[in-house]
Amino acid sequence: MKLFPWRSENPEIDPGVVALHARNVRFDWSDVDLQWMSAEPIAGHLISALNMLLPEGERMFIETYREALPYVKDAKLREDMLGFIGQEAMHAQTHGKVLDEVFTAHGVDVSPYLAQMEYLFRSSLGPRGGDDRAGRQMLIERLAFIACLEHFFAWLGDWVLNADLEKFGADPRMADLFRWHGAEEVEHRNVAHEVAEYFGVGYVRRCASMTLVFPIFLVVLVRGARFLVQQDPQLPDQGYARVLAGVFGAMWRGALPGVPSLLASALSTFQPGYHPQSVGSTAQAIAYLAASPGARAAAS
Repeated sequence: MKLFPWRSENPEIDPGVVALHARNVRFDWSDVDLQWMSAEPIAGHLISALNMLLPEGERMFIETYREALPYVKDAKLREDMLGFIGQEAMHAQTHGKVLDEVFTAHGVDVSPYLAQMEYLFRSSLGPRGGDDRAGRQMLIERLAFIACLEHFFAWLGDWVLNADLEKFGADPRMADLFRWHGAEEVEHRNVAHEVAEYFGVGYVRRCASMTLVFPIFLVVLVRGARFLVQQDPQLPDQGYARVLAGVFGAMWRGALPGVPSLLASALSTFQPGYHPQSVGSTAQAIAYLAASPGARAAAS
């Protein structure tokens, strides 16, 4: 039996139109170590920062799409948006449980970092309301912001589906969490881009948004990694310089995606004909979702 059967899927195989829907998952987080990637603890903490970042971000995505839905007349796009909302709601709920059942269980108080995420996604990027021109433009800016973030989430989803985290001592439950989430990001990778285009986000606005989103995303992740390193009793307190050195070392060893590939991913969105369909494989994503232990546990 193959260890990673979903990786045998031919990425050239097109499964056709996929109806997006939320999948129930169930994870047993008992006895999961804070250092869930034992051979690369700093890499594990950087990835774990997504558990703190994603719930607030995904709630903002949901609120923005609910605000945008009344303006969308295309039936297929509306269906995709509703499927996207369902999947994002499940992602927020599942990562939120990690905060309670893993971080809190290890005595980690994540409230300072969560307060920053609440400010970013609620105050800075939250709904403004109103049907006037300014309100509509703010909605479009948020849709462009979401499209840029979703590009990275799909790209990272493809990476984690193909990364051998197990050779770094990854806990299979945490690896499954991020692969399940990553597979759904690959599955719905086109939605945010097509919604943004529907609302008139063109080449110039997409490039401007990515110029902002790329550094903000990296800074927020590194801040999260340092926060968890400070909270980890098994690691010495480290400043940003040492945390970044640990991150770059983990990249070189393959425990994290490297800077050149991250930069190439960001720059790909500056191509005039860019479309996220080229990111990842739907066939591979669906194969993983069928094999995911967390999804199978919820279905049993």
